[in-house]
Amino acid sequence: QVYLVESGGGHVQSGGSLRLRCVVSGTNCKITTPAWYRQTPGNERELVANISSGGSSNYADSVKGRFTISRANARNTMFLQMDNLASEDTGGYSCSVFLLRAFWGRGTHVPVSS
Repeated sequence: QVYLVESGGGHVQSGGSLRLRCVVSGTNCKITTPAWYRQTPGNERELVANISSGGSSNYADSVKGRFTISRANARNTMFLQMDNLASEDTGGYSCSVFLLRAFWGRGTHVPVSS
């Protein structure tokens, strides 16, 4: 079984930064198509950022220029650097990978106060 565990969430003031981390265990396979999703209050879960199979990073328009996705395959770890956070970024952030099927972490909460 593949497990994903997020960490790094927590309360932050508007304009601040956080770095989320997701550790993948239960597999020796290279992380493929790592992605971060979030669910903000009253909205559907949305894709925040991912790394395609070709290696390019993709971002939701709302976070472009502020968030950066990265990974450290040797440690089966992915990151989401979030800068210049705004109250609209408040929500639950989850990581996901695809290994024959999608696997998800339980998420970490990021409350941003203005």
